[in-house]
Amino acid sequence: MGRRARKRGTEAVRAPAEPRPAPTAPRSSGGRPVRRHARLDEAPKAPWHPFPLVELSIFAGLVLMVVGFVSDPGEPRTTLLFGGLVLISLASIELAVREHVAGYRSHTTLLAGAAALLVAVPLWFTPVPQVAIVVVAAAVGFAAFRALRSVFERRAEGLSWRA
Repeated sequence: MGRRARKRGTEAVRAPAEPRPAPTAPRSSGGRPVRRHARLDEAPKAPWHPFPLVELSIFAGLVLMVVGFVSDPGEPRTTLLFGGLVLISLASIELAVREHVAGYRSHTTLLAGAAALLVAVPLWFTPVPQVAIVVVAAAVGFAAFRALRSVFERRAEGLSWRA
């Protein structure tokens, strides 16, 4: 194999490229740049701050679920499992709403899915066709996603997501 031939001296002289301005990070109201990775000290405090209500609720839900799994089949087992699942879900949704609205972390998809379920579950027990329930839940989820994303962008000072 031979070397590639190069043409020398036939290239047009180019003007030096103008330097592009470096992209600037969004700035917080305090003047410092907003970071994509949220720090723990920026986390929003709960109104009941010193008391670990969310953590205790999740723990109680886990205990209910474990007791439900090891208990005998029947009505109490279903009640324990369902109660534990509801308790964990409510505590998690509360934390997600608090972090999302404060602009700490984006939980847009989780909250939009919760809104869709909140509409779809009651409709399940009505004589509405299942296709209509899916369409309504998808429409509510999409609308909630758009609204929640704009709320987060406003609170996070222009960032559309933050981890």
